[in-house]
Amino acid sequence: MNLRQLEYFVRVAELGSFSQAARILDIAQPALSRQVRMLETELRSTLLQRTGRGVTLTESGRRLFEHGVDILQRVALAVDDLEAGRDEPRGHVTVALPPSMARLLTLPLVNAFRAELPKARLAIVEGLSTHIAEWITTGRVDLGLVLNPQTDQAIELEPLSDEPLCLIGQAGGASGPLAFAELHRLPLIIPERAHTVRKLVEAQAALAGMRLQIAWEVSGVASILDLVRHGYGYGVLTAGAVRASGTPDAFCVRPLVQPQLLSRLFLAASAMKAATPLMGRVRGLLRALARAHAHINP
Repeated sequence: MNLRQLEYFVRVAELGSFSQAARILDIAQPALSRQVRMLETELRSTLLQRTGRGVTLTESGRRLFEHGVDILQRVALAVDDLEAGRDEPRGHVTVALPPSMARLLTLPLVNAFRAELPKARLAIVEGLSTHIAEWITTGRVDLGLVLNPQTDQAIELEPLSDEPLCLIGQAGGASGPLAFAELHRLPLIIPERAHTVRKLVEAQAALAGMRLQIAWEVSGVASILDLVRHGYGYGVLTAGAVRASGTPDAFCVRPLVQPQLLSRLFLAASAMKAATPLMGRVRGLLRALARAHAHINP
């Protein structure tokens, strides 16, 4: 077994597909399949179950996957540590951002990274805050911006900013603050239950003994705003989400009060993995950029 074979296996397992892994690894699919078969032969065990829709891990594959992720993380950390001893940080860092933040922060982050860390490499992935927290604990990503995360001993959280949640309606509607107790009267367009905003709103509704009218479950902020604009219901987002849409005049934004609900932004990193100088520099970039764009929504 060698590190390249192990990396190939881990990528295929993560993506559940040889074809997708081949594209990401920039290798021909037959060559990738051959390397994984060689690994299975050497270990005398079937690691991946081939199906019509891709691949799934066998029990042996699951066990090797857990070891493989840990091994690759340790190798990457060793390389980064050696590179950090040189004049300029090198190595690779992966950052995860919620979708709406990715739209606002990707370009300034890449620009700052290229200017300050030209010898290092940056990867940016998008996902919901709950998924980002999971990716950090499993080592798929190094750093991330998350909103309203649950406490987890495996994750180190640094608070960056708070922003109140608001009721978002069509332009020309009623204005001014809205008491949370009135929210149950309105048809809502909010994300599925795993989303941080949905959890915040439903938790407060449960405390108040309210039953919300969930008209539509939609995860994307842009899609929620599009449905609100066309009169399908009301969204519960931050005012920053509306500003980031580029069409703020199309909406009426009413702060929710009594009580006020806050969307809290955190910088997240693994508490189990030693930070390299490169990760420290990227944390500084993320911290500055996130605070400069503090009024943004998950």
